Amino acid sequence: MTETQNHGDYLTGKLLLALPGMGDDRFDRAVIALFAHNDEGAFGIDLGHVRQEVTMHDLLEDLGIDPGVAPDCPVHNGGPVEPQRGFVLHSPEWNEVETMISGPLCSLSASLDVLRAIAEGRGPRHWLIALGYSGWGAGQLDHEMHFHGWHAATGHAEVLWDTPAERRWTAAWRAEGIDPALLTAHSGHV
Repeated sequence: MTETQNHGDYLTGKLLLALPGMGDDRFDRAVIALFAHNDEGAFGIDLGHVRQEVTMHDLLEDLGIDPGVAPDCPVHNGGPVEPQRGFVLHSPEWNEVETMISGPLCSLSASLDVLRAIAEGRGPRHWLIALGYSGWGAGQLDHEMHFHGWHAATGHAEVLWDTPAERRWTAAWRAEGIDPALLTAHSGHV
């Protein structure tokens, strides 16, 4: 198990919410669960968008795994980097050697073992599937945080596990006590 939360992991465990008008259409209404943010860069999975061309059963079939009891749910578009690479974001009670822990809300696994466990009904209690990830080089996310781009939100279980992807961005803002209808596409600079 890899414990990613330590004193140097600034925003690890937070949800990055894209601000309106951030200037990059790939992240419009993005809700990115951050699994690493340190001096070397940042890594996260976008949970605000799903892929229209693939479902959970399609993915399991492609991998030669019998879907078993796994529901045929949407697959999230985890980000623009390595869009063919799969990840399972899941509740932290389930883990394996390669699992990344991002605080009390969720963990991340990228092995076939977690997919097999889900298909067999012995996997994590809560889980979401994603292809691709979002990544930033050293200091890049820190720089973007100083401009009109991102808001670092507290992760709320009901937003992550009980809210469909298309409503997750709005729900995350509301859980922060902010009405997203009042957000502007521009900000001032001092």
